[in-house]
Amino acid sequence: MPLTSPNLKRIVAFNLTGLLLLLSWAWPHGVFWLDLDDKVFWTFNHWITPDNGLWDDALALLNTRFFDAASFGVMGVLFTIAMRRDARPDRVRRWVGIGMTMLVTAGVLALVTDKAITYGHPSPTRFFANAMHLTDIVSIPTKDGAANSFPGDHGLMLMIFAGYMLRFADRRVATWSVAFVVLLSAPRIMVGAHWFSDVYMGALSIALLALPWVLCTPLASRSAGAIQRGLSRFKPTR
Repeated sequence: MPLTSPNLKRIVAFNLTGLLLLLSWAWPHGVFWLDLDDKVFWTFNHWITPDNGLWDDALALLNTRFFDAASFGVMGVLFTIAMRRDARPDRVRRWVGIGMTMLVTAGVLALVTDKAITYGHPSPTRFFANAMHLTDIVSIPTKDGAANSFPGDHGLMLMIFAGYMLRFADRRVATWSVAFVVLLSAPRIMVGAHWFSDVYMGALSIALLALPWVLCTPLASRSAGAIQRGLSRFKPTR
């Protein structure tokens, strides 16, 4: 994708949206997000009681390492579908290049956010003394809190995947990828391991500020193309 005038406009639009999200959190004193975070947390936390055994167990399962692996599995399936729906003759090498570029992007963003963002806060279950803890109710090994839940790293990885599908996959796969950002990040919020703003202000603002410079410029396509050309040199010998 060359850096044409329309693409530059997209970068500016996405970046401005990301900046507006940050400003809405910082001014005036984050009142909007604080109120929204409280309402979302207590709505779901009130459902966590010893009387809702089936719901508690389901929520616990959705916050295990097995579900994290299943989330990666869903992304793998969508990635495979996107590749199979690509009509290009060298589609396998092309999508290997896209996948490797996506992994590098995710790694760099994870490193930058870890080192550059000094702000942090505990998850709502660690913040509210009277919060119900799912780990006190179920026997399933699960996670319902974190000493620092900002930003939503799980949500950010999902957004990076969705961004790449929006850029390289067809509309159906891209739509499903965006939908799974919401579906797969929801359990963390529902159990109280993340505030709503950790994902939809923190992770989303990072994605809106960083990804356009990768996906709306030639950077991602050239990187994927270079990997594809490099792989094409390795041909099987008889």
